[in-house]
Amino acid sequence: MARKPAASDTRAKNQNAAQDTKQGEAAQGAASAESQAQRVIKKYPNRRLYDTQSSSYVTLSEIKQLVMAGQSFVVRDAKSGEDLTRSLLLQIILEEESAGAPMFTEAVLSNIIRFYGHAMQGHMGAYLESNLQSLMLMQSKMGHQQQNIMAQMQEQMQKQTAQFLNAFGMKP
Repeated sequence: MARKPAASDTRAKNQNAAQDTKQGEAAQGAASAESQAQRVIKKYPNRRLYDTQSSSYVTLSEIKQLVMAGQSFVVRDAKSGEDLTRSLLLQIILEEESAGAPMFTEAVLSNIIRFYGHAMQGHMGAYLESNLQSLMLMQSKMGHQQQNIMAQMQEQMQKQTAQFLNAFGMKP
């Protein structure tokens, strides 16, 4: 009789160990999927940027392309590991602002600067982010509507062409 509890104890321990192994593997899988989803760019002291996914040096314009494509990435200092993503994104904005037609007027930039240290500083970032998301959503909807309009116009033209050809006894 003493053997049965020991056997069931052993089975329970084995099941617990199997569950722990599965949970560990699942956690490792989630971590590796997360690391695959987020690209790591290393910034070296010589200001060069190294993409660890493609194993090559990249330029600021290539980082901008990642942003435009919606790729998730993080920029880390090669020595300290410090997150430099925001700094690099601000650098891209600065280059865009000075390259051509700026998006921000001097008045807008001055007002943004005035919010630093102000009681509303924390709310300003959330406000801007919310409004940009709304703008992007509206732009997306307009793009879909435009595609629908084009499809409807094309369909209407095909119907009219078929009617025209039928009127003259021709098959479309």
